[in-house]
Amino acid sequence: MSKLSVVLVDDEPLALRLLKSMLEERKDLDILACCRNGREAVQAVSEHNPDLLILDVQMPGMNGFDVVRNLQADTMPLVIFATAYDQYALKAFEVHAVDYVLKPLDPRRLETALDRARQRQAQMLSKGEDGHQEEKNRLMRSFESSASKASSGENAAASTQRLAIKDRGSITMVNQPDIEWIDAAGDYMCVHAKGETHVMRSTIKDLQKQLCPDTFKRIHRSTLVNLNFIVHIKVLTKGEYFLTLSSGAKLKVSRNYRLPIKEFLDSNKQSDLTAPQAS
Repeated sequence: MSKLSVVLVDDEPLALRLLKSMLEERKDLDILACCRNGREAVQAVSEHNPDLLILDVQMPGMNGFDVVRNLQADTMPLVIFATAYDQYALKAFEVHAVDYVLKPLDPRRLETALDRARQRQAQMLSKGEDGHQEEKNRLMRSFESSASKASSGENAAASTQRLAIKDRGSITMVNQPDIEWIDAAGDYMCVHAKGETHVMRSTIKDLQKQLCPDTFKRIHRSTLVNLNFIVHIKVLTKGEYFLTLSSGAKLKVSRNYRLPIKEFLDSNKQSDLTAPQAS
């Protein structure tokens, strides 16, 4: 197995030393440089042309995303972001980063990220030299597109249609169209998608801001629903509704949040609507 050449970047000396110590004894890696800021990182990539860049996000002056945007397409490496902050995960995957690893670094989680980098590199090399370069160009275009969207203020949730869910040091990307409904459980939100329940720490208001407003509606102080999964609506005498979703889940719509469902009924004449009944 050929070695994976790597450049490490972190503005915190202790974090950089820890990352290096976790990787330097590995026979399948070749650490080419350790950089303490974004400018050093850009220079190191230009000089060494590494296969992989393991990169912190929050750094003074030039952050991790700035670093990648300042790289030339012909030297564009694969990228793993390693950071203590999970709010950048969506943007990282939007620009096709190999992985996003949260600090404090878990050796097993880091190994998973490196495995993904090897797999991505093998896929690129299998396409030949022209295909390899085209993949680098594609990654560069992804970063440029992301920068353009950010500068224009485009809503990230609406553009990516994905939700980043942190769980035990890793990030799970859930496609928004797959989410049926979401309910609150204390300080956590339970996201129900494709027969699975993903748990994330958030308030319902903050989570709703990340979702497509035309698709996800709040129907209770602790519940959001994806309108596309509603198959049956029962009207109750007190102005409330009962919803049945395609999975069989049944959700109650409170009077204070009934307007979105009423509008949904008015715009969708094919809704399965039963006669009103007492609750």
